[in-house]
Amino acid sequence: MGKVWLVTGASRGLGREIARAALAGGETVVATARSADALRDTFGDEHDRLHALALDITDAEATNVVAAEIVERFGAIDVLVNNAGYAELGFFETFTDAEVRRQFEVNVFGTMNVARAVAPHMRARRSGLIVTISSVSGLVSNGGGAVYSASKFAVEGWMEGFAQELEPLGVRSLLVEPGMLRTDFMDGTSARFGSIDIPDYAEAVAQYRAFVDAANGNQPGDPQLLAERIVALASKGEAPSRLVFGDDARQWAGAKVDQLRQDIHQSADRG
Repeated sequence: MGKVWLVTGASRGLGREIARAALAGGETVVATARSADALRDTFGDEHDRLHALALDITDAEATNVVAAEIVERFGAIDVLVNNAGYAELGFFETFTDAEVRRQFEVNVFGTMNVARAVAPHMRARRSGLIVTISSVSGLVSNGGGAVYSASKFAVEGWMEGFAQELEPLGVRSLLVEPGMLRTDFMDGTSARFGSIDIPDYAEAVAQYRAFVDAANGNQPGDPQLLAERIVALASKGEAPSRLVFGDDARQWAGAKVDQLRQDIHQSADRG
């Protein structure tokens, strides 16, 4: 049967590619999305090792039930891919408080719900891997991405510490930080934009929207290649704690590291 994978947000984008790559590697995959119909539309009956379940990760009780059902049926969850999420794109002041809270409800608290449901089963077996799909935007923030980056910065801080708590108990962690991937992540089915019009930002917001529209579908990163890398790393006994994927991501992350080094050096000089 191979390993048992749980992949959230698997009906499209990177989650779909990870599920397919794991299946191609002989694994058993439980794929979840808010809509079971969306999963059936995506995968049909192409694999007998694929099991589709509806799950809203913001529902903690439902998440616990799904994790328990998987363990009861298959005996274990060997690999969790915490992938489900979306992006609020736009200037901070153009978002309502409710929109910002929804971003955190899904990307942070929903992701925590899944990890909280799965981790006890992994701890009991002293075995497992939690793959958390973050973003280079969890390391670097830019104008137009402040709210999305805030949620991913939170995921990074939480998972970096949680990984250290789990490691002595045999549970491994991999934080994945892709650059721009050719998925539907930046179109209207996934990304959302602020709903408040502010004249001071009007020109900059229009330029940002034009950038997003031009980038959508033309992103340099190959999600299938990333999925294959993740599956390959999961099969190894030792894996890095982070995977920064894509030339763009490595460039942005490297520039951030350089800037931090400069800031630290200048702070020391100032006493």
